[in-house]
Amino acid sequence: MERLSKLDSLGGWIAAASIVVFATMASDAALAQATSIRDTKHNLGTTGTGSVHLTAGTDEVCVFCHTPHGGQIGTAPLWNKNLPATTYQTYGSTGGESATLDGQVMVVGSVSQACLSCHDGTQALDNMVNAPGSGGFNASGARPAGYTWTGALADGLMPAAGITNLSADLRNDHPIGVEYCGGGITEAGGTCRDPDFKAVSRSTINGLVQFWVDTAGAGTREKADMILYRRTFAAGVSPSVECGSCHDPHNYSNATFLRVANSTSNLCLSCHVK
Repeated sequence: MERLSKLDSLGGWIAAASIVVFATMASDAALAQATSIRDTKHNLGTTGTGSVHLTAGTDEVCVFCHTPHGGQIGTAPLWNKNLPATTYQTYGSTGGESATLDGQVMVVGSVSQACLSCHDGTQALDNMVNAPGSGGFNASGARPAGYTWTGALADGLMPAAGITNLSADLRNDHPIGVEYCGGGITEAGGTCRDPDFKAVSRSTINGLVQFWVDTAGAGTREKADMILYRRTFAAGVSPSVECGSCHDPHNYSNATFLRVANSTSNLCLSCHVK
């Protein structure tokens, strides 16, 4: 957000601040009425209505994350950005909060790295492997010429102000890469070792056992469930909590792309028994 210039009077400052607050509320209200990914903050193209989007370059929406050709392998589907080479400090890596963790915490994996490829603030939002149009492929990733951003984002990086720029220090954020259930869930079976967690649903999908917490109540894995990701911990394959467990980047129904609306803490209580 641009800084307000110094004003000559308290009355002028209050008036200007009121305009900014009203404009922000109006913008958030418009985004809350989203009926498509085009209407969300993840529309970074020139038609975007969030506070961060291109003012010139492309009106495409999906290209900042996905590409039909030449995408990264083993990441999110057809991922169009390089994964960050960042070394992260994770929850529990230092300090007393580690005493609250029963399950093993692994290094940040590709599922969460996909989100952090923008949200750790180290890589330009328009750094893509395959830019729009013909001839824009660059396996190392590149920023297309002629792209300009709102505000002061000359470098194209996630704004430092606000919590959306998580930085490399994730110690004050919900654990990711952490074994759900306090550990002990493997493909061989078992229940949550820690009774403070909701039970895990499992099903074989494409030949592999997949995990989720059945918040949608459909009995099958749905986008409105809390998705858990397969990772190999010390005890074997277990469900892992990642960024995508709570957030669905395409979900325009709930604030901050939550899989479950957090009214009366429903999101938290989808997994935690309290």
